[in-house]
Amino acid sequence: MTLHLQTLFIQAVRQRSGPFAHEFQLPIRQGSQKDLMFPNGGCIRARYNMVGRKRLSGTRHTDCVALVTARGGSKRLPGKNIRQLGGRPLIAWSIAAALKSLHVRRVIVSTDCVEIAEAARQAGGEVPFLRPPELSGDHAAHQDVVAHAVDWLERDEGRLPEFLCLLQPTSPLRCASDIDATLDLIIETEADCAFAVSSVTTHPALMYRLDGPKASPYLPPRDGYVRTQDLDPLYYVNGAVYVVRPSTFRERQTLLSQHPVAYVMGHERAVDIDHEWDFRLAEILLAMRSD
Repeated sequence: MTLHLQTLFIQAVRQRSGPFAHEFQLPIRQGSQKDLMFPNGGCIRARYNMVGRKRLSGTRHTDCVALVTARGGSKRLPGKNIRQLGGRPLIAWSIAAALKSLHVRRVIVSTDCVEIAEAARQAGGEVPFLRPPELSGDHAAHQDVVAHAVDWLERDEGRLPEFLCLLQPTSPLRCASDIDATLDLIIETEADCAFAVSSVTTHPALMYRLDGPKASPYLPPRDGYVRTQDLDPLYYVNGAVYVVRPSTFRERQTLLSQHPVAYVMGHERAVDIDHEWDFRLAEILLAMRSD
């Protein structure tokens, strides 16, 4: 069984199509599931995920806790984490995705705001603490907030979970399948850090610095005419999903390692809400999803 899964994963990577967990093609109808039998007698169950792709899910138990971090006092978009989006508070979308994940066994919310805490509890998340004053406000470092939650988890459970999945409430359109695919990737590659990325819409080769009206290329210019389709494909960290191993996170005190792995998400699920326009875009995309 393990040998066959590893073979599928290697083939998918060679084809640049992503890990087998979300790209392997199966002849099944949406909403259905099917058992796949292998020559050695192994079996896995496949089902469609929320975005219409096929997903392989075995019986492997994953020791993963999701952490949703949400502070109050946003200056660009006041009250955004509890603002209504599609009939529920913004933070509720991230909690719902985590609760639907096949890998996540517990959803913890770290906040410094009583109103956010109440909305999170109503959405099904655990809010076992409010952040201390030194971790409140927009000057608190994100890694310190995560470290505080990791310390609390170890005291509460008597050990560290194998994986911690960090979800920012400002990415409400990410699906449970995106969470699971990122976790599948870190498990299969045995990396210590994984995150979601999306392709850049404007390549750095087309960017300029401005000194008043004077423009200078951000990157050294290339000789001759270069078509955009000939530029190297690049990706940015979209903030929707981070997965770390708490033990190694403690050692380096940062979410990103020197050798991470990345799961590619479509732009339609990678909206990061920071301004009013972002919120309006999320409303439009959510309405299109329900049509």
